[in-house]
Amino acid sequence: LWRDEDIGDTLVAKSLQFIRNNRDHAFFLFLSTVDIHVPRTPNERFAGTSGMGPRGDAIAELDWMVGEIQTTLEQLGLTNNTLILFTSDNGPVTDDGYQDQSDELLGDHKPRGGLRGGKYSALEAGTRIPFIANWPGRISGGRTSPALFSQVVLVRTLGTLVGTPVPAGQATDSEELLAALLGDSLTGRHQLIQEAIQHVLTYVEGDWKYIPPHDGPVMVPWGVANETGFNASPQLYHLSEDPGERLNVADQYPDKVREMAARLQALNH
Repeated sequence: LWRDEDIGDTLVAKSLQFIRNNRDHAFFLFLSTVDIHVPRTPNERFAGTSGMGPRGDAIAELDWMVGEIQTTLEQLGLTNNTLILFTSDNGPVTDDGYQDQSDELLGDHKPRGGLRGGKYSALEAGTRIPFIANWPGRISGGRTSPALFSQVVLVRTLGTLVGTPVPAGQATDSEELLAALLGDSLTGRHQLIQEAIQHVLTYVEGDWKYIPPHDGPVMVPWGVANETGFNASPQLYHLSEDPGERLNVADQYPDKVREMAARLQALNH
């Protein structure tokens, strides 16, 4: 049985041993942490260190975990030959049913980054997530990219990187975007389907995002303080000008609404 407070230590120890055992040939490590998912149970070394309660302490532990991986790669001389991807599975949620003062102790931290919504939501904060690519020997640092990039594309993109083509008929939603991943191109996906709770699908194409009509709750119904983004009327946002989705321009562009709705329906079938 796991002791929850030791999960981070155990995963790091196993990861570091794996790296050391495979240092002389190509390897792939997938490290899925429990931080900062609820229930937030950071090790006692981190408890109380952030001033932001268990959620902040779990973020501190996550930072330590990533640092241990990076330090080991440096010690083994593997840094310039190793691609590190750091990302998340969904947008932020603070109070997710546990009384850990995650909302009350946020301070100046803005996990949504000015976007609306969060985990479970059809809005951008639900699906626009952190994604950092680190490869000192290949990717020049300190840059951001506007390319539309989804974790779905990693199947074909990483397959190309390591010279392993995807078999015909597999990963049909994936695209090969290695140039975007490495920072050689600012061109990403042209279109993307996203999913919120209640199986609501939204559609992004270029600068436009379409949220179909859905007569659902305005807020996540089990008490989470995240907007769902649901509305009985269609919603259309121009993301490059309005990433926070503050101005619904569906009434101004009815033809674009019909076009986006038709493409979403076609792709969904």
